[in-house]
Amino acid sequence: MWIYEKKLEYPVNIKNRNPRMAKYVITQYGGPDGELAASLRYLSQRFSMPTEEARAILNDIGTEEMAHLEMVGSIVYQLTKGVPAEILEKEGLGAYYSDHDHAIYPLSAAGNPFTAAYIQSKGDPIADLHEDLAAEQKARATYENLINLADDPDVIDPLRFLREREVVHFQRFGEALRIVQEKLAQKKFFIKKPW
Repeated sequence: MWIYEKKLEYPVNIKNRNPRMAKYVITQYGGPDGELAASLRYLSQRFSMPTEEARAILNDIGTEEMAHLEMVGSIVYQLTKGVPAEILEKEGLGAYYSDHDHAIYPLSAAGNPFTAAYIQSKGDPIADLHEDLAAEQKARATYENLINLADDPDVIDPLRFLREREVVHFQRFGEALRIVQEKLAQKKFFIKKPW
């Protein structure tokens, strides 16, 4: 299916700790418009796509979202690595620390844990692909908001990369929608069998 290389899709090398920024970035790990939800959504929806091309697009993007999940987890970890408990508490991460220490756990910036309710898989390829187009735009907007909140180039750089990938995914889902619409618009011919 695919090969896993033991490196991030794009480098994350954050030198300065910033738990407040980590609290915001984690929403792209386990929030409603984050990478975990996107990956599970696309990898679930691919089964009901009516063409091999559409299935392949959903499979490719779904697995790439897992690579983005790894990047976001690395950003959060590097922003909080070694930060003492009292500083985490001061920056609004006291409850997180009490449950997870410095581990990475999927939740939103508001502190809501990941839920399968974030995943849409309707079984109607047109509805699912429109959902995917909207999901990519929401993720792009979230990355733009995070970039606006950040002041560290080491954080901004990978966030920009992730935002750009959302734009590419939006375009690929547009291709998939066109392919599926063309397939569904084809006339169906029925041949009477002699038996």
